[in-house]
Amino acid sequence: MPSTAHPAAETDARRAALAALAAADLAALDAAWAALAPQPAWRWLRRPETGLVMVRGRAGGAGAPFNLGEAPVTRCAIALDDGPAGFGWVMGRLPRKAWLVAVFDALWQRPERRAEVEAAVIAPARAARAAADDTRRAETAATRVDFFTLVRGEDEETAP
Repeated sequence: MPSTAHPAAETDARRAALAALAAADLAALDAAWAALAPQPAWRWLRRPETGLVMVRGRAGGAGAPFNLGEAPVTRCAIALDDGPAGFGWVMGRLPRKAWLVAVFDALWQRPERRAEVEAAVIAPARAARAAADDTRRAETAATRVDFFTLVRGEDEETAP
């Protein structure tokens, strides 16, 4: 069993892994689960539950906070029969995705399975996210308008 006191680097690495898992496509998580061998034995700590969270924003990014609206989230917790607990929190009403995130989180915490989870699930999820970000940046750049000033002639000296 892993200790409850994680060094800061371990906590940051797990936080980054959970972020990648939560952002991963459900089909990719399903495919990784189907390809996983051996699949671990696990039990529920908290079955998937869907609820609402309040999304807050700031005017201008730095102004006073305001309530933007509510967004659905699904959470889940499992424990491996011979190891750590895993947690899954995902945006939307996606109980299967929350369960898969929790299972892969628990497997990631096991030192002997971490490299496998990183290679099969987390690295592809990060690559897909980076590709989507690059596509969004390219689409945004295509709409950019560069404003510049043309010399209209009043700055030139006129000949007599």
